[in-house]
Amino acid sequence: MAWRASFLVNYSKAQSHSPKSLADFPEHSADSPLSVHAMTIAYHQKPVLWDIEYEAPEKSLVAVVGPNGAGKTTFIKACLGLVPSASGRVEFWGENYAAARKRIAYLPQRESVDWDFPISALNVVVMGRYHLIGWLKRVSKRHKEAALEYLRIVGMADYADRQINQLSGGQQQRVFLARALAQEADLYFMDEPFAGVDAATQIAIFEVLTSLKNEGKTVICVHHDLVTVPDYFDHALLINTRVIGAGETKQVFTEENLKKTYGGRLVLLDEVANAIVKASRGTEK
Repeated sequence: MAWRASFLVNYSKAQSHSPKSLADFPEHSADSPLSVHAMTIAYHQKPVLWDIEYEAPEKSLVAVVGPNGAGKTTFIKACLGLVPSASGRVEFWGENYAAARKRIAYLPQRESVDWDFPISALNVVVMGRYHLIGWLKRVSKRHKEAALEYLRIVGMADYADRQINQLSGGQQQRVFLARALAQEADLYFMDEPFAGVDAATQIAIFEVLTSLKNEGKTVICVHHDLVTVPDYFDHALLINTRVIGAGETKQVFTEENLKKTYGGRLVLLDEVANAIVKASRGTEK
């Protein structure tokens, strides 16, 4: 394959035009855990995401893939209402975020967390249950035991009383994954959960995500490692300001779509080619 060597891919910018109205798009299924309709996000009058139209399938692991600055994190934050949108709407099972928020969990990027905050690993996980406990209410033994069980699931029960700032990066990530699990949600948004962790932690996280899917949950992850996308995720959303492709990984993870997604950027195409080979093998099965 000639494009396996590393080189700059020619990029043709999409023509600029006004965001489409909601009438331009078909209605999404009320059964979908996430439906995004004609969403545009702009910072300082500059579009970061443009006319995003997407529907996440039930019971799936979805990788949100794209180059740095493509709007992946912004996509997740916009879905959760953490950044304002210029146009469009987001629905969860046909409802707005306020109505569905107890069914939704969020694992942010590690860089956005204050790791020096004086709190134990167990209490971090307990925080994920506040919507069940109620704010300013005493934490019962039942909720503490549940939090400890989620720490056990991610292999961190022995560190329950350890201060969060005394843990390694991989251990911290596991604790915050346990916090997300403690919310007992149906839809999980995770922003680069595999970033900066060792191989053992990657495997542990993947096993947890697979268990969530097997329980009927949907997990949407920003993911930067193209090589592991076909291994970890059954669906993919390719973003570079716009949606380049969305659907089953084996269908959308193609040479053409990845060129469009990473166009104009220096791409390690050996890695991309290997990822495509994996995805294509999945198609042949």
